[in-house]
Parts: sequence; structure tokens; C-alpha cells
Amino acid sequence: MAERSTAAVDVADNSGDEPLTAKADAATTDGTAQTQDDKGASSKDTAESGRDGSAAVPASPDLHSGHKLARRYRLEECVTRLDGFSSWRAVDEKLRRAVGVHLLPADHPRARSVLAAARSSALLGDPRFVQVLDAVEEDDLVYVVHEWLPDATELTALLAAGPLEAHDAYQLVSQISQAMAAAHREGLAHLCLTPGAVLRSSTGQYRIRGLAVNAALRGITADQPLRTDTEAIGALLYAALTRRWPYESDAYGLSGLPKDLGLIPPDQVRAGVHRGLSELAMRALANDGATASRQEQPCTTPDELAKAVAAMPRILPPEPAFTAPPEYQRTTYQQGTYGRPSARPPSTTQPVIAVPPPPLQSRTGKALKWAVSALLIAALGLGSWQLAETVLDRGNDSGEPTPTQTTGDDGGDDNNAVAPSKPLTIVGAQDYDPLGADGSEKPASIKNVYDGDTSSYWNTDGYFSADFGRLKEGVGVVLDLGEVQEVGKVDVSFLGGNTSVELRTTEDSSVPQMPDGFTKVAQGSGTKVSLKPDKQVKARYLLVWLTKLPSSDDGNYRGRISDIKVTS
Repeated sequence: MAERSTAAVDVADNSGDEPLTAKADAATTDGTAQTQDDKGASSKDTAESGRDGSAAVPASPDLHSGHKLARRYRLEECVTRLDGFSSWRAVDEKLRRAVGVHLLPADHPRARSVLAAARSSALLGDPRFVQVLDAVEEDDLVYVVHEWLPDATELTALLAAGPLEAHDAYQLVSQISQAMAAAHREGLAHLCLTPGAVLRSSTGQYRIRGLAVNAALRGITADQPLRTDTEAIGALLYAALTRRWPYESDAYGLSGLPKDLGLIPPDQVRAGVHRGLSELAMRALANDGATASRQEQPCTTPDELAKAVAAMPRILPPEPAFTAPPEYQRTTYQQGTYGRPSARPPSTTQPVIAVPPPPLQSRTGKALKWAVSALLIAALGLGSWQLAETVLDRGNDSGEPTPTQTTGDDGGDDNNAVAPSKPLTIVGAQDYDPLGADGSEKPASIKNVYDGDTSSYWNTDGYFSADFGRLKEGVGVVLDLGEVQEVGKVDVSFLGGNTSVELRTTEDSSVPQMPDGFTKVAQGSGTKVSLKPDKQVKARYLLVWLTKLPSSDDGNYRGRISDIKVTS
């Protein structure tokens, strides 16, 4: 696994005696950190291009806002330009969404490593990482396109406001360690895991950007990638608990530790730090887990760190602060003098006592009389209708047909008769995920949606929220009816909980490439949803489009379709 991690970022050696997390400088907007020495100058490794440092790094491509890549990605704003590459905020005009783009010349000594790292990261497909959407070499340029999360906040900005609460720090180390453990199982390392590379979404989920790619861009390698990433997670936890960087040098807007003290536990840096999290940070950092109170084994891999977090008692979020209800205030009407003592001085004249009107002469009494009258009229009308119906029924019992009865067979066709509905045969189905990173969503079990067996099902991937982790608008199944037919109703059965779904149709002879190519005709939510168009619909291909997923037992969100039936 370590060999694959190093191969993905096989560029200039940047290892040394000092920990990697202590060397990194403040992260830029796209999460790529510029390595600097103690005086702030760029490190020699990043100024050299090859392993022997014999060739100068080519200049960053001279592009401008408005430049378009592949007639699709329009560059908007340059957020980083250093060491022969540049990073941009751009717009994907095809899907109408913001994306991030890393650009470097095709003859850059690290271009091949960047391409290899980007493609390896894209294959992971884990929603806990900012996804690589494209990696292309074109027109003497190499560019990597990744997600852009405008509603997410960098950990750097969160720490600028102060240390995190114990629950937030617990969620940070739990989610980051589990994500990195999954990445290392696939042979991928980060090696640049800094506060600028960690984002928190509006739903509280932490996302990691720059997996393997940031290290390839900077030419960073490590002899022990597992240990390097574990130490980086420990540094993030240390900073979250104390708002201090666990080394002597300042970095990422955080002050370093006092010199000549060494690495001291977070609960000795700041009062009120959670003891268990403080010890966990020390076990992940380069002190081999030694603390004043316990001699725990060090955590040298993200998987060991994730297990140590899971073994801790769960830290619950703080109770919401009690807010006293606003003091009762009288309205203008209540501040009147009706029924209250007068503020005037008492007079010798006899006070006038207001006599209330008779009960049925007041406004309420008049309304009551009208209501009773309306009820009496309705009762008389209902009784008259029932009496007339009874008389007509008695007349029909005598054997004489009523004017609406048919006494003979005239042999004519009834033009107003509605054709009975009948089941339509589904001749094929396919998974539909054009907005996903790989364009596929569990294709192996797709036949289970129309096999007639409700115990079998097709399911989506697992996501961190009901809205697909905010990665895409939806995912679904395309049904093929074989030919254009009239569709009256589509019944969909789900497992696992209420699922929001839309029915979209098309009369085209082929499946549209994007969801907008279908026409939305019905929608619903539940475990058994009947999708019935408001008007007559003819279609060959039907898209059952899932837009909101239920939670599953493993803490993720998944959609499960056990059966689909189509009737005319």
C-alpha cells in the first residue's frame, strides 16, 4: 500500500527529519500548501523540478479569466499561482456549476505524476473527499478538474474564530481518520493534510480535498505515508482543541508552541480541553503516545486512530442554551381602560354602569342566529332530496324503466367509455447517474427492480446526507418499454424508509444524456409511491429519479427500490 501511495506522487523528494506538518505553510484557497523554511522562503525542493534538481520548473501557464478549456470549463478567478502551476475557480458551462481547476504545462516535470494521482483519486469515488471530475492532457496543458463547494468552510477559517467545541473536535478526528483509513486501503495517501485541505459543509460533514493531487503538485513524497497522514490528523486535532499549531513555528494563522518546551498535551495548553481528546492527539503525534497520566500505544496509521476514536465514550453535542421567553406585553387593545380602574381622581357623581346587550342582540348572537338558520335550511334540503330519491326507487321497483335506463341493445359504440388499464411489460432497465463521478450506480442489481420479487432490490451508493451529500441532484433507474406506449401510472416500492422520487418520460428513441432531457410528469414520497401523470403521457423510456434518500443502519443514506410496475 505504501508503494502505491508513493507512486501516485512520485516526484522530488521532500522528506526530512522535521515532521511534514511542521514544514507546511498557510494553505491557499484551493488547499495546496506552499512549503517554506523557517524564514518564510520557498523550500528548495519546490523550486526544483526533477529528482536531481538539474532543470528549472517551467513558468505557470499564462492564462486569463474567460479562457475556456475543452470548450466547457471557463476560468473565472485565479486563486493560486506558484511553482509552475496555477489553480482556478471555474464554471462548467455544460452542467452549469462551479468547479476548481489545477493547470500546469504538459512539459512540467510533475505533470505525469499529477495526472496519475488525479486519476487514482477519481477512482476512489468516496464522498468524504472532494471529487476529481476530470484529468486531461490537451494543447500542451495538463489540467485537473475537481468539485467546488461554495457553502463549505475551511478549517483554517473555523479556527480563526477560536478552538472547536469538544463535540466538533470529536467529529473532526472521527470523520477524517475514517476517510483517510479508507483511502490508504486503496493505496492512496494525502501527505498535505493541512487545515486548508479540510472543509466543513453546512450539514456538519467534513470533506478532504487534494487527496494525492496536492502532494503531486508540490512534489512531496514520504517514506512512511501512513505515519505522515496520521501525524497530520493529530496536528489537526491538536489545533482544533487549542488553536495552537503543535510545533514551534507559526502556521495557518495559528501560533506555534513556546520554544524549548517540546510537545505538551493540549489540556496543559488550554484549560477545559477534553481529556480523552487531548490524549488521542498525543498518541497520533510524534511523541509515541507518551503523556503524563497514561502510557497508551501510539497510533501510527489512520485505521488505528479511527479505532481509538471509536473506543472512546461518545461525546454528545452541548445542550442548547435555555432562552427565557419574552416578557408578556400588553397590546394596544389590552392597554385600554375597559374593565380596569380609571386613573382619574374619584368624582362625587355616580358612575355610569354599562349594561350589556341582550344575548341575541350582540354581534356573537347575530352570528349564532345565522348559523342556526343555515343549518335548518341545509337539513330541509337534505330531507327533501332523500324523500325524492325514495319515491323514485319505488317507481323503479314496478318494472318500468327510468329515462336513463337502456331497454334494448342498439348495437352502437359508447364513445365515452374509458379503456381499462393494463400492465405494461418492462423489457429492460439501466442505472442512470450522469451527474456522478463515474456515471454508474450499482448496475449489477438493476434487474431486481422489475423481476416481480419484492425481497430483492437495487440500491444506490451510501451518502452522508439525504440530498446525496450535496454532490449531485439525484440518481435513478431508466425503464425501457420497448416502444412508445401510453403510460397511466407507475407504482414504485422502496425499502428502508420514505424516499422522494420523480417520474420523467421521453418519446425519444434513445436515452437522454442528462436528466433535463426527460420531461417531469409526476412526483411523490413514501415507501410505496404511485406516480400518476396529470394528463395523458406517451413514452418509451421512463426515468424513476430519486431526489431524497432515507437513512440506513450504517449511518449513511441509501435508496432501495424493490419493485416497479407500469400500467397504461
